[in-house]
Amino acid sequence: MEKSNLVQSYTIGRKDREAKNGHRSFLIWFTGLSGSGKSTIANLLETKLYQQDFHTYTLDGDNLRNGLNKELAFTEEGRNENLRRTAEVAKLFVDAGTIVIGAFISPTVVVRELVKNIVGCENYVEVFVNTPLAICEQRDIKGLYKKARTGEIKNFTGISSPYENPVKPDIIIHTIEESPEQAVEKIMGIIKKRLY
Repeated sequence: MEKSNLVQSYTIGRKDREAKNGHRSFLIWFTGLSGSGKSTIANLLETKLYQQDFHTYTLDGDNLRNGLNKELAFTEEGRNENLRRTAEVAKLFVDAGTIVIGAFISPTVVVRELVKNIVGCENYVEVFVNTPLAICEQRDIKGLYKKARTGEIKNFTGISSPYENPVKPDIIIHTIEESPEQAVEKIMGIIKKRLY
């Protein structure tokens, strides 16, 4: 069976859902080191959007690694597949008329480009949470950096595995200079045009 024969056409489409929701749908993708503040800012952003009656959903490593992607290893291949599947889920949510927020380390330019291509460039907003490694290590409430430094955790981004800064992110958050609340206001100011 050809792949094109597997796609079903339905009466209600994305534009219909967006019209009913009263806003456009797209993906806001947070990238940065572990402990950079991605999840904190993403949570505050979703809260603000939700309070303003926008339809939202946040995807993060924990809610996908505990279910859909639980069999994937933390190898480079496993991480890339985790992000590919996440992008496919985000694409479905965008089609459902939802503003999707993704908070993932997503350490390489290639994997972020993959996410962008799956959801569509026009549906992708990249937020680089730029926090120095030393600050991330200070915030290490889970003790992951310490374990990575002692070799207990292999392939840990920023320690034994590289992180590539985004080339042209839509938004850069400098957490040393900007509070999470200021970061949310900055993001809201930039995505405002995309909402309607």
